[in-house]
Amino acid sequence: MNITPGVTVTPDGTTFAVRAPQARAVALVLDDAPIVMERAGDLWVAQLPRDCTGAQYGYRADGEWAPERGLWFDPAKLLVDPYAVELDRRFRQHPSLGQYGADTAPIVPRARVTGPLPEVPQMAPVFQRGGLIYEVNVRGFTMQHPDVPKAMRGTVAALAHPAVIAHLRMLHVSAVELMPIVAWIDERHLPPLGLSNAWGYNPVAMMALDPGLCPGGVAELRGAVAALHEAGIGVILDIVLNHSGESDRHGGVLSLRGLDDSHYAKEPDGQLCNVTGCGNTLDFGQPHMRALALATLRHFVRHAGVDGFRFDLAPVLARGSNEAPDFDPAAPIFAEIAADPLLADRVLIAEPWDIGPGGYALGRFPDNWLEWNDRFRDDVRRFWRGDATIGTLATRLAGSSDVFGTGPSRSVNFLAAHDGFTLADCVTYAHRHNLANGEENRDGHGGEVSWNHGVEGPGDDPRIKAARKADVEAMLGTLFASTGTLLLTAGDEFGRTQGGNNNAYAQDNPTSWLDWENRDRELEAHVARLAAWRAGRLEVFQRFPVDGHWRGAGGAELTAQEWQSGESHALSFRLGSVRVSIDRKAREVRVQG
Repeated sequence: MNITPGVTVTPDGTTFAVRAPQARAVALVLDDAPIVMERAGDLWVAQLPRDCTGAQYGYRADGEWAPERGLWFDPAKLLVDPYAVELDRRFRQHPSLGQYGADTAPIVPRARVTGPLPEVPQMAPVFQRGGLIYEVNVRGFTMQHPDVPKAMRGTVAALAHPAVIAHLRMLHVSAVELMPIVAWIDERHLPPLGLSNAWGYNPVAMMALDPGLCPGGVAELRGAVAALHEAGIGVILDIVLNHSGESDRHGGVLSLRGLDDSHYAKEPDGQLCNVTGCGNTLDFGQPHMRALALATLRHFVRHAGVDGFRFDLAPVLARGSNEAPDFDPAAPIFAEIAADPLLADRVLIAEPWDIGPGGYALGRFPDNWLEWNDRFRDDVRRFWRGDATIGTLATRLAGSSDVFGTGPSRSVNFLAAHDGFTLADCVTYAHRHNLANGEENRDGHGGEVSWNHGVEGPGDDPRIKAARKADVEAMLGTLFASTGTLLLTAGDEFGRTQGGNNNAYAQDNPTSWLDWENRDRELEAHVARLAAWRAGRLEVFQRFPVDGHWRGAGGAELTAQEWQSGESHALSFRLGSVRVSIDRKAREVRVQG
């Protein structure tokens, strides 16, 4: 019998298997009763002659406790199966998680045996390159939505509500990109501050949906995906495979840390490698780490029917083990995904940077991957702030061939995302205002491209308000007139603000919840018109424009000097029947054709 990690239910019984090659002993804790497991190579196995569907379980592993050498074996710790697909509760921080000998059974979630899950008939992704991706914080998106029933607000199920789907269709959304929805834990400094993680980029169980966001488990996600597909909208999961919420060596022992330290990348001195900024980095040079990642991706395609994935800090996936730690464009994970029949045609999107050596990898991912293009974001903002040339703007509009080359565009063009100022805030604040995060305004990006029109914060001057709105409309016009795939973060279409907080990960409150009642409906209508125009001309914006006509102010051809002069303020171009005019002095973008 070929035994694989996880739980397998067959007519003959239930097999539990977990990888812990350096453990001295491992016990399965099934409905709070310990069962001794047998070693089978690097796995520990318990085969029970009954159907355990519905039972709750965890593991306890015994062995050496030597954190300085990356060994965290503590039989007092209840451990979550890295292959768990359903949990009975959310993770929560507690000092006992990092204390040797402290029993964590009252704290740690139990996994639930699901038995064989229904499989979704496979179809090609609904999303097409060149379309509009709509980034959604699942909880914040509907917490204040007046048309969504209160019991449903803040959950995955709310995405299937008719009012939500109507909004997405009005914007001609090609796919929603859901910020992380798998089970995560708060960073340990947040609870003492009375804060909690609102974004989910701190996962512990890679496949198990967070019980708070998705209380109905995989069935709830599958239902939401089906409803969105019925409306012609794809679903992309923002997935975090680069680190574990177990944090640095002082963090909790919850799952991988207490079972198999070899999942973690190490520095030459044996300390945890941290190219994620989160305390640890998972080691994709190890075949078993890649196997866990691939099993995670397959799970969400096979059992929920998702269209694809956005990979947080994606260079980590292409870093090797200690012997070859740098980003490798030919890393094994790319070939393994491409060879997998369930994954080969999925939408694959890289956040192409981490904080390690050579971690800025924009333009270096495989040709079938899309990449978040922060150079588009920064250069478009700079142009409308007044310190980028029309030549730079034209390069971004035309698909960033200096980064990606010509041909089908791999650029994901965006103006703002969950991380950083909202679009409205980037023309309202010149400086971050993150004091509410409890880190004395030191967190978040300090050099973000933004401007405030002479007044920091909202203000009452109608001229400043009008100028800010004109800038937002002009940037949105630039986005919708650009070659490549578009990304719009939910709420930026109607002027969402976070009060200048450009790192609102710890604000699970109205700071990050969308204010539907007070949204700017004029701006929303403007974006809807742009989206409708773009949707009818999708093929024009899928490829780098090998033909087309570019002009300056008054329709004259631009000289080489004018392309690079800061004095040049107007640009127009024609691609087939599409015509776009951009005028920085008039703060205006016009589209037609």
